[in-house]
Amino acid sequence: MNDIEPGGTRYMTELFGDKNKNGLTRDLIEALFPMFEEASAGAIAVDRDARITWINNSYSQLLGLDSHVNAIGRPVRQVIPETRMPEVVETGKPLLLDIMEHQQQQLVVTRLPFYNEAGEIEGAVAFVLYDDLQPLTPLVSKHRRLHQDLVAARKALAKKARSTRYSLGDFVGASPGALEVKRRARLAAGREMAVLLLGETGTGKEVLAQAIHSVSSRAEKPFVGVNVAAIPDNLLEAEFFGVAPGAYTGADRKFREGKFQLANGGTLFLDEVGDMPLPLQAKLLRALQEGEVEPLGSNKVVSVDVRVIAATSRNLEAMIADGSFRSDLYYRLNVLEIPIPPLRDRLVDLGLLCETLLWELSEGLDMRAEITDAGVAALASYDWPGNIRELRNVLERALTMGEEGGVLDADAIFKVLPRYGARPAPEMASRPVRPLAETLAEAEAQAIEEALVATRGNRTKAARLLGISRSVLYEKLARMS
Repeated sequence: MNDIEPGGTRYMTELFGDKNKNGLTRDLIEALFPMFEEASAGAIAVDRDARITWINNSYSQLLGLDSHVNAIGRPVRQVIPETRMPEVVETGKPLLLDIMEHQQQQLVVTRLPFYNEAGEIEGAVAFVLYDDLQPLTPLVSKHRRLHQDLVAARKALAKKARSTRYSLGDFVGASPGALEVKRRARLAAGREMAVLLLGETGTGKEVLAQAIHSVSSRAEKPFVGVNVAAIPDNLLEAEFFGVAPGAYTGADRKFREGKFQLANGGTLFLDEVGDMPLPLQAKLLRALQEGEVEPLGSNKVVSVDVRVIAATSRNLEAMIADGSFRSDLYYRLNVLEIPIPPLRDRLVDLGLLCETLLWELSEGLDMRAEITDAGVAALASYDWPGNIRELRNVLERALTMGEEGGVLDADAIFKVLPRYGARPAPEMASRPVRPLAETLAEAEAQAIEEALVATRGNRTKAARLLGISRSVLYEKLARMS
């Protein structure tokens, strides 16, 4: 061993003791250590505090040290910043094969912990197995590719965390109201304009906001949503505009981005914007007008490019009248208004909504679920103050409490349907039922009378409106006289 200091084996034997935690004898240690050291391009040992206690000449030369003596007693990371020796000492777990980069060199290193007689960690030893990686080029290339794939996957996950889950197809409905909502959403997606979504809670405002973003020119950029009503007033400014280092006691020592910075290039969704306090409304207006924000505790402005979609369940015009919402901010946000009708105003969509929701619930409950026409009719008897969110809850409870098979009929629905909000049954007519001929004759006479009024007595035009010939009209008038 031409470059091993005399006593290196003796030193390591002292570190290990007569028997280590795994029961290795001193003779075996003395036999193995010189072989490892001779076969390696360098060796080093640290104590339980990760301070260097020994290093051989080979490793000193590899690290570019003037003398190995200068490294003794120093924290290992002061000498080798990239080392993982402290990790081995802390966990007690060996790192049998690791690639470490040091000063543009790539080293293959093995690190092992060692123990005292009581089984306590005393430190660790490391051997540089290779300092020339040419023979290991295929392995190193694979390591680099795996590392690049890992970095790419992390970036993709971070991007996905700011992406959307919903498209326009997720806003279910074929009623005139639902179709008008989709028409306006497509219009909004094709233009860079602010959008204001108006609707009760549970009508699907966030679904629609994500759908607009997903088909817009900003679809590949972040979608950042913030519920204004869920954040305390004293934290809203920091949430929106970010915080500079040390802006207040307890603040992070590094810059924390706000929602505007996170959404830069993409879409910022302001849910329940009607709950925003007046002081923040003024700052939000300035950010939208100037395209820049000033982080809390900073004197520098940051340029941002965001498209804002706002939503509220409150009457903003009434709030403007009583002074609780700024009119200038309202007009800035309300370039395109999309009113979302409540569920009770589009009950014809109940069947489609149930089909979609039951399909989603079936996946979670691992069962096949469906609803009968009578079950849909039972749902239509309710007023739905919670809208689609409440509908999903009712269906889920009906499936949970129902019998096996997953078929929801009227009885299954009525068992879980809240009693409040039920629509009153229509009152029966108090008049007695008349013969059909009498009822038809009365309806015919009323239609003829309305046609004559509309044509100011012109019988030819009245017959044309009624879809009958003039002679037939004369006959009917003669019978009526």
